[in-house]
Amino acid sequence: MNIHHHFISHSFRKPVVTIGIFDGVHIGHMLILEKLNEIAHSTGGESVVVTLWPHPRMVLNPENHNLHLLNTLEEKQQLLAGKKVDHLVILPFTHEFSQLSSCEFIGHYLVERIGVHHLVVGFNHHFGKDRQGDIEKIKECSADFHFTLEKLEARMQGEKEVSSSLIRELLESGRMTEANSLLGYTYNLSGRVVSGSQIGRTLGFPTANIQPDHEYKLVPPSGVYAVGIKIRDTLHYGMLNIGFRPTLNEPDPKRSIEVNVFDWHGDLYNEEVTVWFYSRLRDEMRFPDLGQLKQQLEKDKINTLNVIANIVPLQNL
Repeated sequence: MNIHHHFISHSFRKPVVTIGIFDGVHIGHMLILEKLNEIAHSTGGESVVVTLWPHPRMVLNPENHNLHLLNTLEEKQQLLAGKKVDHLVILPFTHEFSQLSSCEFIGHYLVERIGVHHLVVGFNHHFGKDRQGDIEKIKECSADFHFTLEKLEARMQGEKEVSSSLIRELLESGRMTEANSLLGYTYNLSGRVVSGSQIGRTLGFPTANIQPDHEYKLVPPSGVYAVGIKIRDTLHYGMLNIGFRPTLNEPDPKRSIEVNVFDWHGDLYNEEVTVWFYSRLRDEMRFPDLGQLKQQLEKDKINTLNVIANIVPLQNL
């Protein structure tokens, strides 16, 4: 996949184009990407995904820190590359950009700079100033600019439409298995191992304290998880706790992400790691003393091993 970061014109062959944020690059997006590649192949063209970065809410509402994304830009690029898309065009989103109407955007970018031959859009597609560019408006623009248009129906999961918003809701409620099934892969986050209190070491469960690489990346809710963890390009397994460690009664507790890697011995400080979330085992709990916490950790390890023994990770390293 060729990645284009600039506003310059590109020479694409009969480009079949789609545009969107594509947060998560989930199974609903797959319908669009498969159709994109199918049409490009049948017409002798090239498939082109156009996305925006930063996320519009980062620019328009920078004071709102409740934005939780499924993907970093790097993760999105990797996922789209795996879908055999020919080109990814990343348009920088700015305040000035946000003032473009849908037809101005189509004319200036999709027509003049990309040369759109055919446009594929999803079921809930809106873009342009104040998201006024719905399917009817896009139809008007397509007639003016002489390209063909196709709108796809939603992919359903039961009675619900598969969407990035739905997947975020599932992840934020700890329903990892359901979220992973809609993503089509195991949810993950990357970060660097930083120093911690080393309490786990005294209990026989040493942990690596992970600082996420990106503040806007969605972190699942507090609790204990069965996880895979990539260390130096090798997959290991372990159990991970997210939360405030209430048993320790710290005066100013900070939310932490700590993983006990089952088959790792040695120092992980400053290592860059990636964690895959397979299943949420339980809520974070307060115990009367460290001895009872250790007993629970022993049970958690057994439960984690049972989860790992019964799953096949969807994410290939």
